[in-house]
Amino acid sequence: MSETKNTKSQIRLPIILALAISAGIWIGATFAEPKGNQNDLRAALYKLQEIMTYVNRDYVDSVNTTELVEYGIDKMLEHLDPHSSYIPAKDASLAQSQLDGEFDGIGVEFGIIRDTIYVVAPLTGGPSEALGIQSGDQIITVDGENVAGVGVTNRDVFEKLRGPKGSEVVIDIKRKNQKDLIEYNITRDKIPQYSINASYMVDNETGYIKVTRFAATTYDEFKESILDLQSKGMKKLIIDLQGNPGGYMGAAINMADELLGDKDLIVSQQGKVDQYSQKAFAFREGVFENGSIIVLVNEGSASASEILAGAIQDNDRGLIVGRRSFGKGLVQMPIDLSDGAELRLTIARYYTPSGRSIQKPYDADYEAYERDWINRYEHGEFFSADSIKFNDSLKYETKKGRVVYGGGGIMPDYFVPLDTTMNSAYVSKIFNSNSAREFVLDFANKNKAKFEGMDFPEYYTDYKVSDAMLDELVEYGKKNKVDFDAADFNKSKEYLRILVKAHLGRQLYDESAFYKVVNDINEVYLQALKLFDEADRIAMANDLHESNVNEE
Repeated sequence: MSETKNTKSQIRLPIILALAISAGIWIGATFAEPKGNQNDLRAALYKLQEIMTYVNRDYVDSVNTTELVEYGIDKMLEHLDPHSSYIPAKDASLAQSQLDGEFDGIGVEFGIIRDTIYVVAPLTGGPSEALGIQSGDQIITVDGENVAGVGVTNRDVFEKLRGPKGSEVVIDIKRKNQKDLIEYNITRDKIPQYSINASYMVDNETGYIKVTRFAATTYDEFKESILDLQSKGMKKLIIDLQGNPGGYMGAAINMADELLGDKDLIVSQQGKVDQYSQKAFAFREGVFENGSIIVLVNEGSASASEILAGAIQDNDRGLIVGRRSFGKGLVQMPIDLSDGAELRLTIARYYTPSGRSIQKPYDADYEAYERDWINRYEHGEFFSADSIKFNDSLKYETKKGRVVYGGGGIMPDYFVPLDTTMNSAYVSKIFNSNSAREFVLDFANKNKAKFEGMDFPEYYTDYKVSDAMLDELVEYGKKNKVDFDAADFNKSKEYLRILVKAHLGRQLYDESAFYKVVNDINEVYLQALKLFDEADRIAMANDLHESNVNEE
C-alpha cells in the first residue's frame, strides 16, 4: 500500500511545530542541501548523464528518454523505502486534489458501469444539483465528444469534467423513460470534499464519527461533528478509523489536541536534518478532553490514523479496538519539480508519545512489503491475537505504565478477529462488477414515490430488503457476467440484504445512513459498544496497569 494522500499547502498545527507536516509528509519545509560529499554526488550525476547521452544517441532503436528517466526514478526510489515516490506531472494535480478539501468541477459522484458513466448522485450545493441532474443519469457526450462505450476510465472523467471555476462544459445526458438526450450547459464551481463520512448518535450518550481520510478540512469537520453530537447529549465517543489510509498529519495532530490534556505529547519525528526533527504537544483547550473514547482500527488504518490512535493509546486517553494497523511511520516531504512533477521524499520517521516507531520492517524486497496484508492473513493474524508475535526489545510503556510494542502498526488494546462467516466470493463479484450499484440506482429511481415521506429512523427500523429485490440483484449480476452461485448466495443472503439496505440508504439519505445500517454487521463496532467501562478504567486509573490483549 503506497501513501499518496499528501499536500503542498500550509495548514495550522500546534505552536510547537515550526513547520507544517502531513500524513507521513512534511509540509512547507524548504529544501536543504545534504551535507554529504558533493564531489561524489556530482560524479554520480555525471555518470548518469553520460549513459543517457549514449542511449539517446547510439542505441539501436528510438527511445523515449522522458519515460526512461521516469522509470529509472521509480526504481531508484523503490530502493530507498516503500513510501518515497515520484508523481509525473500528468498525475500530480489529481493526486493533490484528493486531499485539498475541495476541487473545481461539475459536482457529481459517478461510477463507470458497462463502459458508461453513471451519475451516482449530484453533490449537495454543486452546479449539477442546481440544474436538476439526477441519480442514474448516464453521461453520453462531453463537449460533443462521445464518452459512452469507448473504454472511458476514471482519469478520463476527471480530465473532462473537472476544470477551473467559472469555465463551462456541455454534457448530454440519457435519462430513463426519456427518448431524447438532455443537454446541460454546466458552469464549473468549487466542490467541497468531505472526510467525515458519518456522524450520528448511537444512543442517548454515545456518538459515532467515521473518518475516511485526513484532508485539509478534516479537523474542522471533526470539531464541528463533536460539537453537534455534544449538543445531542454525547458523553461517549467512537472514532472509526478502519480502512483510513492517512492523509494530512496536521489534521491528526489537531484532532488529537481536541481530545488530550494540555502539554500531552502527540507525536514526534526524527530526521537526519535537524529541521525535520520536531515534537507536537497538545496546547489548546479541547472540546472533548474528558468523555470516554474508543478508537476503531484495522489492517487498513495507516499513517495519520496511526498517529491519532497512538496518541490516544500512549496517553491512556481511551481504548483502541480492532486489529493491528498497517504500520506506516515514515514522513515524506513533497518537492515540486520544474516540469510540474512531484517528488515525495522520506525525510524522517515519526514516533508515538511512548517513543515507539510503528513503521513495519522493510528492505529491498518491495513486493514482500506489499504482500504484508496477505502474509498476515495467511499466518492467521486477522483471526487470533496469539498469532501476533512481538519483539521484547521493542517494548514501551504508556503514560500510566501499560505495555505497548513498536515495530509494526498499532496493536489494539482489545483484539477483534475478522469475521468471514457471512461473506463469499459471489458477494464480492456482485459488488466488484458494479452490479449492486447499478441495481440500487435503478431501484431508487423506480421507487421514489415509495420512499417519499419515509424518514431515516423509519427506514432503519422498519424497511427490509425483500427476497424479490435480491432475486433482481442476481439478474443484474448475470447481465454483468457474474455467474450465479447458489451455495454462496444462500450463505451470504442476510449479509447481502444488509449491504443492499445500506447502499440504498446512502442513495436515499446520506453517508451516515449507510454507516448506521452497515455497522449492524461491523464486528469491531459492535464489540466497541460493550467496552466503554474498560475505556473509562484506562483513562481514569491512577495506578499502573499491565496491558492485556483480550479476544472475543
